[in-house]
Amino acid sequence: MADLREWATIYLKGIAMGSADAVPGVSGGTIALIVGIYERLIAAVTAIDPARVRRVLAGVRPGSRADARAAFREVDGAFLLMLGAGIGTAVVTVLSGVNYLLSTRPVATYGFFFGLIAASAAVLLGDVDLSTLRRKTAAIAGFALAFLASGVAATALGSPLPVVFVAGGLAVSAMVLPGISGSLLLIVLGQYEYMSGVVARFVDAAGALALGNGADALVETLPPVATFLLGGVVGLFTIAHAVRYALSRARAATLAFLVSLVVGALRAPLVEVSARLAESGESWRAAAPRFALAALVGAGLVAVLNRYSATIEY
Repeated sequence: MADLREWATIYLKGIAMGSADAVPGVSGGTIALIVGIYERLIAAVTAIDPARVRRVLAGVRPGSRADARAAFREVDGAFLLMLGAGIGTAVVTVLSGVNYLLSTRPVATYGFFFGLIAASAAVLLGDVDLSTLRRKTAAIAGFALAFLASGVAATALGSPLPVVFVAGGLAVSAMVLPGISGSLLLIVLGQYEYMSGVVARFVDAAGALALGNGADALVETLPPVATFLLGGVVGLFTIAHAVRYALSRARAATLAFLVSLVVGALRAPLVEVSARLAESGESWRAAAPRFALAALVGAGLVAVLNRYSATIEY
């Protein structure tokens, strides 16, 4: 019974992480700190290497099963699987809800995202030291990259599978970094609304298939979902390791770059709302009150989370 309670608790913590990472501006890594599993998560992720993966896969042979189980324990595999199940459950559920809100209340939804991002940036800026030219250069580069990408990504990139793959890699790797939101990076790349819609249609299609109503919609949505997940796996064990290495070697400059990405990304919700207003014929003046109110709610949520989070140490 104790083991069952432990795994149920890990699953629920995964749900909390996934819920956070499904909305821009709130980091799943920060939630991991709050619920006390951040160090275990980083240890498990960084313990995975090609040799251990081969040992686990070799478990299909009867003579290798004992070694496969040992390798699985070395990477804390049961913990990662249960946590991943919770994260996946939350991401699918939250993105399906967000897709509905983006369709029915786009101004308020993006206003909420703006508040989340702005408050996250304000919190993170307190840890940024720009006392050297190297750090200032990193901060300018991060801001410029996010600001420029936020303005052109949605129209210039589209959503071909290679872009979806890169988006998955960046978004999932950000999950292990407190303060940096994977969904925020999806907004910068112009893929957030697309992927939330794809996930919602995929879930609906899977339900329809279970009821025997055909598989056309599932076939249509499976390639981008699978590509995003594959990108996430690759990103988790490449980009995340690279960022952790950079933080260990040049913490201040890397942190300045990452936080400046968040600041530059504030342009993204504004661009998205402007596009929606242009389509509907509504003016910013009329939409501004509900945008601002939703932004205040988002900022308040980050303030509450920050109050209960531990000090972030890289």
